[in-house]
Amino acid sequence: MLFAVSLLLLCTGFCASEEFQCKSIPGKLKQIDAGADGVFGVNSNDDIYQWVDDHWQNIPGKLIHVSVGPAGIWGVNRANNIYKIQDNKWVSVSGLLKQVDAGGDKFLAGVNAQDNIYCLKQDEALSRSSTVSWTPLEGALKYYSCGPLGCWGVNSADNIYFRYNVSPTACQGAKWQQIEGALRMIEVGTDGSVYGVNSAGQAYRRDGISARTPTGTSWTLLDFCAVIKHITYDNGYLWLLTPTDDIIQCLIKA
Repeated sequence: MLFAVSLLLLCTGFCASEEFQCKSIPGKLKQIDAGADGVFGVNSNDDIYQWVDDHWQNIPGKLIHVSVGPAGIWGVNRANNIYKIQDNKWVSVSGLLKQVDAGGDKFLAGVNAQDNIYCLKQDEALSRSSTVSWTPLEGALKYYSCGPLGCWGVNSADNIYFRYNVSPTACQGAKWQQIEGALRMIEVGTDGSVYGVNSAGQAYRRDGISARTPTGTSWTLLDFCAVIKHITYDNGYLWLLTPTDDIIQCLIKA
């Protein structure tokens, strides 16, 4: 049940930090995504929720992964079918993906069950047609996320990669660059901020990102005294999920 009482106590579960002001959010989610148009998540029953006026509002449908961004609200279900919200309802879109990301400049990115990588150009992503043409990318990733300065991904060995020269009309980009470190999931915010979680449940932020240096300069370990399985960021807030699906919201202090 989404609104089960959380057993997580922030006073004992998280370190005091001058950088973050964190609080527990009621509910349970297995995946969450924050974007300029809101915060969405799914629970262990594949139920879909949106954070509205400080509470979770159920959205009809069943998904295992949901994403919100400039390209709209998209998701995939257990059969890897792809859906997007159109006219306030879920509409099926051709193709099969296990993870999708709407954070690019109104283009889509995602990976399938075989870790093949795909993207959907802006005109296709914004089309009202249910039949679209996905553009394949070379390589293999288990998680792929895009932002205004490029796309980031991690492969089955937790290696981290950055994709250069991604654009709405050339969403496949030009080349990969491996980035130092190891993460099992990674997310890019609407402003280009990059956060990730490693196999030990530690959360990291990529520092030094700019238009001149889109890959950034270094990783900073975030000061949370708890195991984290999922992280997402937008509008000044980090959203964290623990292995027991507890939800944490952290305001990043100025």
